Amino acid sequence: MTNATTFTTVVASIARAHHELATQASKAVNISLTLRNWLIGYYLAEYELHGTDRASYGENLFANVAEALAQTGVASCGKRQLYAYLGFYQAYPQIVRSLPAQFHTSVMDALANPQKKVRSATALSQIEPQQLLSALSYTHFEQLLTITDTTKRNFYEIECMQGNWSVRELKRQINSLYYERSGLSHDQNKLSKLAHANADVQQGFNIRDPYIFEFLGLKAAEVMSESHLEQQLTDKLQAFMLELGHGFCFEARQKRILIGGEHFFVDLVFYHRILKCHVLVELKLQAFNHENLGQLNTYVNWYRQHMMTPGDNPPVGLLLCTDKNHALAEYALAGMDNQLFISKYQLELPKKEEMQRFMDEQLKQVERGDADE
Repeated sequence: MTNATTFTTVVASIARAHHELATQASKAVNISLTLRNWLIGYYLAEYELHGTDRASYGENLFANVAEALAQTGVASCGKRQLYAYLGFYQAYPQIVRSLPAQFHTSVMDALANPQKKVRSATALSQIEPQQLLSALSYTHFEQLLTITDTTKRNFYEIECMQGNWSVRELKRQINSLYYERSGLSHDQNKLSKLAHANADVQQGFNIRDPYIFEFLGLKAAEVMSESHLEQQLTDKLQAFMLELGHGFCFEARQKRILIGGEHFFVDLVFYHRILKCHVLVELKLQAFNHENLGQLNTYVNWYRQHMMTPGDNPPVGLLLCTDKNHALAEYALAGMDNQLFISKYQLELPKKEEMQRFMDEQLKQVERGDADE
């Protein structure tokens, strides 16, 4: 900086330094996460091939690994995710050349004739692994792994990198059959320009990606709330539900569930020891609409299929909506046709009037500026 520095230039310089270094930091975290997932896939592949006690686990290997890793505090390593990491390693073995020094030598030594393996896997790809890692997040790779044809996958790699596509845009282009349309097009350059003209591009890497915050040891509640106001209300709501004394047992907050390769978050999850069912709570800072109810109903149906255990009743959903001066509580019965249970459910869960009074009181406190008192 020179003596001609002005207030405007110093602010611009600070802002530029902040944004550039923040981008570098988030990119570094994303690359580290991608390499971690690749290494997990590598270790699993090697164990399946050479593990001395692998026969003891058989088909339960991935479930056992997932359980053991959970006990050590390693995040994002459920059974399904481990299979995805194995597929990632198998689809992109060339990433071995981008491993940090502390891993590179041992992995290269362990691989049988690694250069031959890498060349055969990348015969159709001219993209260097470091370029892939610098341009694509692991969530991009997740979408690319849904494509089994190597030529087609390479096509989307190149287009995604050239267009700086967000994950959502990459998924949209795959679903729109862009590759197939390009193959049938008489003017592929024109089609490419159209595809990129209104594309949703990524603004740097997203440090709020669910994989990222788990990788960094952050809690979902610290980074996933939609707003500060919603965060405050969720804090109070959690305490309110437990204080009702109707049998609510707190289980999870911002519970991440995976549906069809996409991540969703349930605001609050309780288990009701009297009703013997999960109670899912969603808070929306808006007036009630059918989309909110549809979202909650999806979560309830997922919990019914994946989380119910013998003796459990079907889960229920509690939707809280507000337009700043009104609260509306709606229950998603989600197909519960046991009339006796419904009667008990209506008796044990909080009444709409209770929930509306709670929401109104909390919103008034926030408006007075004393929500944290």
